[in-house]
Amino acid sequence: MIYPILTLFDILLALTLLWLGWHLLSTEDIFKAVVLFISFGLLMALTWVRMRAPDVALAEAALGAGLTGPLFLSALRRMNRVLKGERRLDSDENRGEDHAKNPKPT
Repeated sequence: MIYPILTLFDILLALTLLWLGWHLLSTEDIFKAVVLFISFGLLMALTWVRMRAPDVALAEAALGAGLTGPLFLSALRRMNRVLKGERRLDSDENRGEDHAKNPKPT
């Protein structure tokens, strides 16, 4: 059975990947860029499946969209916290009254 080289779906997939890549690189909103990155990773995994490379597709979906995307979202949330002036206490940092009541043994 002979398959056509490019189907309409493949052409639309390639154009969508180009469009997502362009908007991902040209956006100034970081949250939008992360969401576009995750979308790009999922569509790229679909592209690898269409090219009959399921092992690469699984790796792309797991690492590109499944691991890196949430890490970027977590980093973005931490950046927003730092910009708002919030901060977390370190385990070695003094905690005010609690430290005065129970000092650490030296």
